[in-house]
Amino acid sequence: MFSDRTRLTYVTTAAVGVGTAVFFIWWWWNRKQKPQPPSKWRKVGELSDMVVYPVKSLGPVRMTEMECTTLGLKSGWLRDRTLLVIDLEGRFLTGRQLPKMVNVSPSISGSVLTLRAPGMMLVSVDLAQLRGKGFRVAVWGQAVPARDCGEEVARWLSRYLLQEDTGLRLVYYPLERPVRQVRQRNHNVFPLEQPVDMGAYPDETSYSLINAASVADLNSRLDEPVTPQQFRMNFVVKGATAYEEDKWDWVKIGNVIMRNVRPCTRCIFTTIDPETGTKHANTEPLKTLKSYRQINDPQIRPSVGDSPVMGIHLGLRGPNGMVRLGDSIYVGIPEEEAPSVTSPS
Repeated sequence: MFSDRTRLTYVTTAAVGVGTAVFFIWWWWNRKQKPQPPSKWRKVGELSDMVVYPVKSLGPVRMTEMECTTLGLKSGWLRDRTLLVIDLEGRFLTGRQLPKMVNVSPSISGSVLTLRAPGMMLVSVDLAQLRGKGFRVAVWGQAVPARDCGEEVARWLSRYLLQEDTGLRLVYYPLERPVRQVRQRNHNVFPLEQPVDMGAYPDETSYSLINAASVADLNSRLDEPVTPQQFRMNFVVKGATAYEEDKWDWVKIGNVIMRNVRPCTRCIFTTIDPETGTKHANTEPLKTLKSYRQINDPQIRPSVGDSPVMGIHLGLRGPNGMVRLGDSIYVGIPEEEAPSVTSPS
């Protein structure tokens, strides 16, 4: 096992090394974990991009500085995935069903959300003025609090996405803390995931990170390269070796302490071009990812199916704090790997 771990430190692009790295996740994940952050850290890279998606499945907003909170990245009224498009039965919709959603560009000025899309007049809604009665919407089978954003934006979204006057609503998360539980299928599979990590409306957790070197390795296998934006993650790290994020445990961005709570399994959404809103004819890059980044552990496989791994989900494990582009990214050094120091007598 020691030789495997040593090899993983250096082998990054060879397929056999990558396959071993994916296997290593599950060996590492089931070790006995210590709840406290480590005392020693090593730098693995820098924060090269920071992205929020104020409306789930709509376009991105890039930022240079944001606050990390239990609900996710925040800058005033701009928060990650705290708005959601639903159908008239209260079920959430994403770009999986409506790829054109990625063509809608959101922006927030003060408390006013503005949406723009090709061929459409812009539409705005003041989130601070929402006074409607709260209700609950269904997100992956869980009832989550929501507040409706009004008729004008509902009609605008319905016309752009459905070519109908009705059919869709936009809702806003009205709380400052997560209330969702960990999805039942993940309880025993990813034991580090906690309810406090669930955020407002993300699929899994409040924070996600992808490694630029891992995307570069993926691109070496593709005919048409993709960018990190294809994976809709919050943080992009540069300077790390490909796929080493698989085995990170404690992660620190600047002074904000987080924990790698589970790998990020990928779905059909990765095949939607973030610039055009069209699906790739050959289901790339998902098809290629499935060829070398699948999970074969028999205890994990029933939960994730044939979804491949790319990136990691993080949970905030320290106080709120600011993160900025260019911040150093560190990982904790386990005590058994840290050099021992003898105190002078």
